[in-house]
Formats: sequence, structure tokens, C-alpha cells
Amino acid sequence: MFGWEFPPHITGGLGTACFGMTKGLLKNGVEVLFVVPKAYGDESQEAVRLINASDVSIDIRKTEELEFWKNITYLEVNSSLVPYVGPEAFDNLIENTEKATTLSEESIFNARYTFSGKYGENLLEEVARYALVGAQIARESQFDVIHAHDWLTYAAGVAAKQATGKPLVVHMHATEFDRSGENVNQRVYDIERSGMEAADRVITVSNLTRNIVIDRYGIDPAKVITVHNAVEPTDQIDFSQIEKHVPEKVVTFLGRVTFQKGPEYFIEAAYKVLQRDPNVRFVMAGTGDLLEKMIRRVAQLRISTRFHFTGFLRGENVDRMFAMSDVYVMPSVSEPFGISPLEAMRSNVPVVISKQSGVAEVLQHALKVDFWDIDAMADAIYGLLQYKSLPRMFAKYGAQEVNSLKWENAATHIKNVYEQVC
Repeated sequence: MFGWEFPPHITGGLGTACFGMTKGLLKNGVEVLFVVPKAYGDESQEAVRLINASDVSIDIRKTEELEFWKNITYLEVNSSLVPYVGPEAFDNLIENTEKATTLSEESIFNARYTFSGKYGENLLEEVARYALVGAQIARESQFDVIHAHDWLTYAAGVAAKQATGKPLVVHMHATEFDRSGENVNQRVYDIERSGMEAADRVITVSNLTRNIVIDRYGIDPAKVITVHNAVEPTDQIDFSQIEKHVPEKVVTFLGRVTFQKGPEYFIEAAYKVLQRDPNVRFVMAGTGDLLEKMIRRVAQLRISTRFHFTGFLRGENVDRMFAMSDVYVMPSVSEPFGISPLEAMRSNVPVVISKQSGVAEVLQHALKVDFWDIDAMADAIYGLLQYKSLPRMFAKYGAQEVNSLKWENAATHIKNVYEQVC
């Protein structure tokens, strides 16, 4: 299994999903060798054997590696591409970064390379190197099937398949259309499409994503299978012991502050709620290219005294934030799935989610609105804050519903996909 991040070192839901998935696969009798570009040593290996790509030596001068290197012409190197950055910020990054047009033989053909494992200006260079290392790891390991997560690892999956002849399953957690709307980055789109075309099966996290894969990438519907995500149960925190320290109700947005997540709609809905009830506090937890713009908008609306920006939260702090919340809102413009509402619901927090999300396909006890309908969003938030029986009902039945969405069950479907190609 090729991934780009693994808890506790994550930037979003991808690492969280990989962790839960591997634990679920272990319960289904599947042994996982999980490869990451850079391991820090504190990752949980309770369900996987973690392989650090930075520790793997390659001999690029071997004929087979050279042949593969010639074939990955679509992988441009030394690019300033960052997967979670919007078009405007991307252009600024390109303008402010000195771009190299070639990569020296000494740097690309050395025996070992230390990956940063981050989403920096040399991301595509690392993606290319990761593919070479992936082929090397595949030749040295015993396994039955290759599983690659999202576009960053697709080239590694393809290289491993070419090196061993083993079947390849690629997992589409988010498409370039989800991240960028119609302003897609052609390089990323081409990598996604090439990976899915080379794969024996494509797993999508929702039917929403499956339709995009088929309609926008031209992938054969027969090999595209939906397996909905799940959520890890939590029993580490006693939520009853966590205090809010403020008397007002708390409404939370938690996610990347980017176009895809719809943070501006959350702020506009917050303004409308505060016109009806000023005794509410709103929290935006996360970072992203739109953060500065969101802070300015909150100031323009003169609601700064009722709005809080926490920055990026991870691990236990996420659970603590949910424990202090009365309502959770996910107003995503295009959300392939969305694990965060499940995390909120397992903390007995009622949720408002956009209809343009994959998780809306599986949740019954959630209020669903169109992301652009800030009036409906505000009404949903206001109703959950004002009418006590409504949040009680959603909290009670929502918790029961989310408890049935286990990674062990999702992993059963994933194992079935493996068996179809092996």
C-alpha cells in the first residue's frame, strides 16, 4: 500500500482514512506493508508494517529503472505544485519561486534520497522519485496486490505493477475537480487519469466521486467501485470532563480553509445567525490559502468578537473541539466523502452538511443543505441551537448511525475488490 502520510503526521482526512482502513483490513485477515515517503518513528504500527521510502536504496542505472524513467514523461520535476492550494495562491507561488528547468543526474540518480514527505515546491519531483523507490520496494517484497492512495502515489503503484506484474488498485479520495473546480491543474489531472487507466480496479469513496471518475476521466465503469469511508471509534477522552469556558453555544467548521471546503459560506451563514441570536460563537479550525481572506471578511461583517480562528488541529485536539461544540457544519462545495461529520457525530454533536458531499449518501440523521444556500444553512444552525428536542434527537440517533459505519465493514468491501483481481 502506497500512501503519502500516516498519523500522527497528517494534513487532512487522507492519512486518517489510511489509518482506519489498515486497521479494518487487519481485522479481515489482510496484512499490509504501508509505504510512506518519510517516516518519523512515532507512527502507530499496530495494523501495518511501515516502510520508510527514505531508507530505500535504488540503482537507477539498472536497465529496468532507466526504462521506467523514460516512460514517466508526464511527471514534471521541481514544480511548485501544492495539492491543497487554490489557483491564485498557486500563481503567486510560481511567481515567487525560482524554477529549475532540469534536474541534475547526480541528484536524481543517487542511491538514496531523503523525502520531505510534505506538500512543498518540489512535490512533483518527490512524486517521481517515489515511483522509482516504489518499483524497488515491490521487487524486494512479498505481496499479492498493490493499493495506491490518491494521485501522489499513483505513479509508484504503476511502477510497482510494471516491475512485478501484480494487480493494481488505486483509491480516489479526491479528484482535481474537487480541489480546483473547473480550473484544474492539467499535470495532476493527467497523473490521475493515467493511474486509473493502468489500474485493475478503482475504488472511489462515494458515488459522487465515482460519477466524476467515469464522466470526467473516461474510466471504464466496470472497474470503478464505491466503498464509503468510515470512522474510528473513540474511547480515549472523557467528553464530560471537557469545559467550554464560554457560556455561549459554539458552532464549528473544521477543515482546510480552501475553495473546496466552502468556508466563505460558513461565514455568511454565521452572520445571518448572529443577526437573530448574538449569543453564539463560531469557530473556524484549519488553515489554507483562503484563511487571510476569511479573516478579512469576518472583520468586514463586524463579527470578530463572535468568531475564532484556531489554526490546524489534529489528534486529541480535534476530539476536544468537537466536545466543546453544539453544532458542526461542513459546507463543502465538492466533498468526495467527508469524515469530519462522522467524527462530530461520534461525539454526540448534530451536524449540518452540504448535499454536495459523499457522506450525505450514507447519513440519515444530519441536516442537509446546498452549499450555496446560506439562508437554509443559517436556518439549520439556528434551529439546532434554539430547539432543544432537535439536537437531542440528532445526537441520539446520529451516534447510533455513525457507530455502524465502521472501518472493519468498509475493509470487507475492499478485500472483496482485492479478491476480484488476484
